[in-house]
Amino acid sequence: MVNARPRVLSGIQPTSGSFHLGNYLGAVRQWVGLQETHDTFYCVVDQHALTVPKDPAELRSNTRFAAAQLLAAGVDPERATLFVQSQVAEHAQLAWIVECLTGFGEAARMTQFKDKSAKQGADSTSVGLFTYPMLMVADILLYEADEVPVGEDQRQHLELSRNLAERFNHRYGPTFVIPEPHILKETGRIYDLQEPTVKMSKSASSPKGIVELLDEPKATAKKIKSAVTDTDTVVRFDADKKPGVSNLLTIHSTLSGTPIPQLEEHFAGKGYGALKTELAEIVTEWVTPFRSRTQEYLDDPAELDALLARGADKARVVAADTLARVYEKVGFLTAR
Repeated sequence: MVNARPRVLSGIQPTSGSFHLGNYLGAVRQWVGLQETHDTFYCVVDQHALTVPKDPAELRSNTRFAAAQLLAAGVDPERATLFVQSQVAEHAQLAWIVECLTGFGEAARMTQFKDKSAKQGADSTSVGLFTYPMLMVADILLYEADEVPVGEDQRQHLELSRNLAERFNHRYGPTFVIPEPHILKETGRIYDLQEPTVKMSKSASSPKGIVELLDEPKATAKKIKSAVTDTDTVVRFDADKKPGVSNLLTIHSTLSGTPIPQLEEHFAGKGYGALKTELAEIVTEWVTPFRSRTQEYLDDPAELDALLARGADKARVVAADTLARVYEKVGFLTAR
């Protein structure tokens, strides 16, 4: 099948109620832009979230929160197919085929599994954590994605998708599109405000170092004004020697659209206080309407659920067709 526009598939886990600034600037912001040029499929990957124990009510709530924030950020259900992974059964069905195609050693070499299992220990590591890269491969291949938006930490998973798609095509005949990486526009990685050498993330960041988009704007402004910098006073981008200041400049530049060299000129002689104050205002101005739009979707869960169900129906049309071709290729009997 040849798409009129290149198709992209990307997903986000419902791991907590609020997205953080790193999520938005690193991925979601660019998903919105891709709607203009691509046939976009965006998925809340709730099945991936089960690799660690989850409270059912919390998972259900977080799934709605994730969808509401994607919509509030600008994902348009009329232009993009927005859906929840577990509502399209073909994901799990294709994942089994992919698992049977994957070598044990190949799966064991996946970096995230090695890192997380080393921290958790064998008895606390689920088989789901081991096989979730195969489910991710199924997510991508189901939709004949031409491109997959990736950052550095996901390159290995995309390479696995490409390898397994090629392996299936070689073994059973042409079936899957070989996905290409869509390298996200360089925005600079967003770091913890208190530990600016550590990527901003739910698992690694301290509460004071992470900017939650659904926090009260005053709390967000306070975190930015309390961000770690250094003993110097010159506002200058230098990731190695001035990681805290460089992080603040990156956030400012990405949200305001002002190039970093221009910001350096703007803050010449003004010191870190001026940078923090202005950045706090910029972030507050952005998050305030974002929080309001998110809450509007959350205030009507029935309509939000219906919107996601419509997205799942659209996704299932593509997914079911792909799975039917795969089942025929591997030799399964056709259900009558």
